[in-house]
Amino acid sequence: MTAKKNSRRRFGSVRQLPSGRWQVRYRDPLTGELRPDEKTYATKTDAEVRLSQLEADITREKWVDPDAGKVNFGEYATKWLKERKLEETTRERYETALRLHIMPTLGPRFLVDITPARVRTWRTHLLESGVGEPTVVKAYQMLRAMLNTAVDDDELIRRNPCRIKGADTYDVPERPVLSVAEVFAAADAIAPRWRALVLVTAFTTLRFGELAALRRRDVDLGARLLRVRRNQAELYSGKLYDKAPKSRAGFRPVAFPDSIVDALQHHMEHFAGAESDGHMFIGPRGGRLRRSNFRDDWTAAKERAGIPMEVHFHDLRHTGNTMASQSGASTRELMIRMGHSTARAALIYQHMSSDRDRAVADRMDEMVQRELSKGAPPERSGTDVARGDQQD
Repeated sequence: MTAKKNSRRRFGSVRQLPSGRWQVRYRDPLTGELRPDEKTYATKTDAEVRLSQLEADITREKWVDPDAGKVNFGEYATKWLKERKLEETTRERYETALRLHIMPTLGPRFLVDITPARVRTWRTHLLESGVGEPTVVKAYQMLRAMLNTAVDDDELIRRNPCRIKGADTYDVPERPVLSVAEVFAAADAIAPRWRALVLVTAFTTLRFGELAALRRRDVDLGARLLRVRRNQAELYSGKLYDKAPKSRAGFRPVAFPDSIVDALQHHMEHFAGAESDGHMFIGPRGGRLRRSNFRDDWTAAKERAGIPMEVHFHDLRHTGNTMASQSGASTRELMIRMGHSTARAALIYQHMSSDRDRAVADRMDEMVQRELSKGAPPERSGTDVARGDQQD
């Protein structure tokens, strides 16, 4: 049985099929052959509108070959990752996310078959199966980046199906902030070789990798400065290597308070590497500092010092950043100290410093009280003048 009706146009045609639905046909701009649209339409008007859209897309060079998206996503994702220039640790994280969280569900499908609904289902399944929200967010971000390449660079699909509002972010739970007394209590409770490590982390806010890569020559006790030049990374295999900081902002001098100079001096005399290029902090057997050869001592020190077990070692950095903000550091100063190239993290700490905000208000109050104590009546404000004029 043939189609019932045929409506030809200069660009293409629409025709009614035996089923009663309407089919759109047009010339493929690549081959010149007549090809049907992917879908059929309930009315002739809908089909003609679609034909006009196709004509406009081809004229504006916005048309995407529907067959181009019939590429296996698993193969495309593997190739995408292989072609990216990434640090070893980043590549390792990406490979793990792809293997564990993306491939099992989306790997066998064609690119064109990964729809917004399918992305929503995939994400919901990960969350419901117990995968942590930060891990799901990172997997979603990676999937979106892959599909952005498929849209913008390779032109395999028309639009990125990763369009879930808010799926690329998550709320970071508020971490505890230790008091100065608690910091010193933890430092005094830990093994002597780690005492300076605890104090330096809290009062310079260096990252663990930056501390592990620190050399003796990077420490200037007279100027009270640490010079951050590198960052230690650790792969899942246990391999350690030094790499450059993430951005130029990571190369920085960081000042430390005079109150920990003696602790650093003692550490350099008894525990640091002997040579100028020797590591400032080394493992208990003389090897490189790792989280694994320090973690048990930190846990024991927390218990002896009466510090809650949920306090992580990284919270010492959080504590130091909070203290720096409360001491009056500007956004720019916090950015430099933390080694960040954007203001986002610095602003978080400034927003947290309600005590500083109260101190500002207290200073304003002091100014008000000084003026009032002079005995002169305060000048009338513009509002008072306006009110008086209205009353007159």
